[in-house]
Amino acid sequence: MAMPCRRALLLSLLLAMAGGSGLAAQPFKDVLDTPAQPSALASRAPLAALAKAGARLVAAGQRGHILYSDDQGKTWHQAAVPLSSDLLALSFPSAQLGWAVGHDGVILASSDAGKSWHRQLDGRQLGAQMVAFYEQALNAAPPAERKRLEAALAEARRFAAQGAENPLLDVWFADARQGYAVGAFGLFLQTRDGGLHWEPLLHLADNPKALHLYAVRGLAGSVYAVGEQGLALRLDAQSGRFEAMSLPYQGTLFGITGDAAMLLVHGLRGNALRSTDAGRSWSAIPTGVQAGLTAHARLADGSWLLASQSGQLLLSRDAGQSFQALKLDRTLPAAALAEGAPRSLVLVGARGAQTISLP
Repeated sequence: MAMPCRRALLLSLLLAMAGGSGLAAQPFKDVLDTPAQPSALASRAPLAALAKAGARLVAAGQRGHILYSDDQGKTWHQAAVPLSSDLLALSFPSAQLGWAVGHDGVILASSDAGKSWHRQLDGRQLGAQMVAFYEQALNAAPPAERKRLEAALAEARRFAAQGAENPLLDVWFADARQGYAVGAFGLFLQTRDGGLHWEPLLHLADNPKALHLYAVRGLAGSVYAVGEQGLALRLDAQSGRFEAMSLPYQGTLFGITGDAAMLLVHGLRGNALRSTDAGRSWSAIPTGVQAGLTAHARLADGSWLLASQSGQLLLSRDAGQSFQALKLDRTLPAAALAEGAPRSLVLVGARGAQTISLP
């Protein structure tokens, strides 16, 4: 299977990845053993993730860089990070507690609003832990469950053989204890104790093709995940399984958001879909753009924003029923975005962190 589409998209945005003749002459250092290096230019380097930790903004990106701002994105400070893997997603369920995930199966946690981070897991341990989990589950499984667990064990062994090469692409925490992380080739993890232990959910996800999962979110009392080929999963509370939903679009989905009234998914070629019945039915939303929709945000006034790979911003004031392109002084392709000061937007992407005024 090819490189994950969202990963490829982010890599196209993060053009300043490590490389060049100067690095070639240096002895190899595993990024998992190399702390992120302080840089005065970190806020201008490629960034892939942005989240709010209370009033603080936290951003993450290449070479393990994590930055935080307490003045709505005007100035940024670099956090202490124990590794230099590229980071792709952030989640803060509270002002103090946060998690970050990225390449090499990395999961990091912070208890001081993103100022410092510690490692909870990486791809060097993940495969072996998954194998051990499914071997133990098989030993105690009733006959009806064995086939499903045997398939999951085979996948776990494949992950273990590959080592730390598979990225985690998104993370979401409901609170200080309950969280999920998703990634390449159907990687799906859950924690119930704040990341002290992570359990695989391969056997509980309707994803027989091991399609890449690009986003996971809890919305309106349930948990959803989306990925390639129109894959959209919803947690069934009774069975504990992530069941596939039927969508009228079979292309890659990069993100999911919403509230108690609606769900909104977005992906390649300007595609966005909306549901008002917890994903049982969906309607396509005309966006007027052909570029991939890579990021979303909800503003303080209740309106919704979608950002495109080519730098367009689309605004909805009717709960996602329609979107109109904003007229901007400049366009900035965004990997993630968040509202800063009133009528301003903070975006992160290939040019680092930028702030623009909203019309």
